[in-house]
Amino acid sequence: MSTDLPEYYFRIRDNGAAVFRVDTENRQRRIEMDEIALVNVKNGNIKPHGDHQLTLAEVTVIGEWVAKRQAMLAARDVDDILRTTDHMNLTTQWAQSKATDAQLEEVTDLLLLAMHDLRSVLVRKKSERLMKGEAAE
Repeated sequence: MSTDLPEYYFRIRDNGAAVFRVDTENRQRRIEMDEIALVNVKNGNIKPHGDHQLTLAEVTVIGEWVAKRQAMLAARDVDDILRTTDHMNLTTQWAQSKATDAQLEEVTDLLLLAMHDLRSVLVRKKSERLMKGEAAE
């Protein structure tokens, strides 16, 4: 079993992870995890834990993990937005075919404000992208 364990374990936490070195090479054959660093996924900062001096190999492994984690979180963000689009379509169908007047009264203002806010941001961002495209040409 010990040969199947990774050399490092990343305990996910807000904005990053605590990094542990996994050790199974001890007399009791227990799994020991020594915390070696804290990492911030948003800015890539790596802070050694306590008096531990990070080796180049450890920094490399942590850096690779951060890159993979950032890519995964970015993909999740896009997937969440695509799911939101699906949910908006389902909400439209609900409002069209199933919602009662009381239910619509409860949600209409909140939905209209959220959609107005979203539309404003999307139009502004699209305009900025178009302006950048024209400037680049």
